[in-house]
Amino acid sequence: MHKLITLGCAALAVAASPAMAQDRAGDVQVKVMGSAVLPDGKIKRVNVDLVGVPADTQTNATDNFVPTAAIEYFVTNNVSIETIAGVTQHQVKATAGLPQGAQLVREARLLPATLTAKYHFDLAKDIKPYVGAGPALFIWLTDKPGSTAQAIGVTRTNLSNEFGVALQAGVDIALGDSGLGLSLDAKRYFIGTTAQFFAGNTLALETDHRLDPWVLSAGVSYRF
Repeated sequence: MHKLITLGCAALAVAASPAMAQDRAGDVQVKVMGSAVLPDGKIKRVNVDLVGVPADTQTNATDNFVPTAAIEYFVTNNVSIETIAGVTQHQVKATAGLPQGAQLVREARLLPATLTAKYHFDLAKDIKPYVGAGPALFIWLTDKPGSTAQAIGVTRTNLSNEFGVALQAGVDIALGDSGLGLSLDAKRYFIGTTAQFFAGNTLALETDHRLDPWVLSAGVSYRF
């Protein structure tokens, strides 16, 4: 009888081993993706205006498509911490008030430093949807006056670095048991910036802008 009980327990342990192998606690996942960065760029407020821009002046920031990478650590089977790496470049152009498409800022290169905590749902063996949220810091690496800004005497621009929040949702799809997979991800940032336009050492124009970009990504992943 004792031997039968022992054999039964061993059989249960073997049967449970596939489920145990699914545990992702301590795993690291690396993702390489293509990302569409879709910012707003609308003017929220004009703080300084020595230029006399029209009162109805409005702007947007151009979209961009860039490669991005992410690295993720699974604290538990369902909870992970993720950070992303990538640089995106944009222009700021007029949509109203000034001539349509007037270039105000060019070569605005942005590093969106982001850290999110994610919760993964075990809804299917190979398909794991998730949601996440966390802090983000937008760091402007370069920005230059656009052609229209230069034409009215602007010699230098400055876009302020700002903290904000990112919300995230997506899905990881495993391709067998090798660790390879596909990933679809969407982030919405809630961050603005202040744009300063200088003529020499004089601050000629200062505007607050809403960025709040969507970042939509798709790519491959490897978990180990």
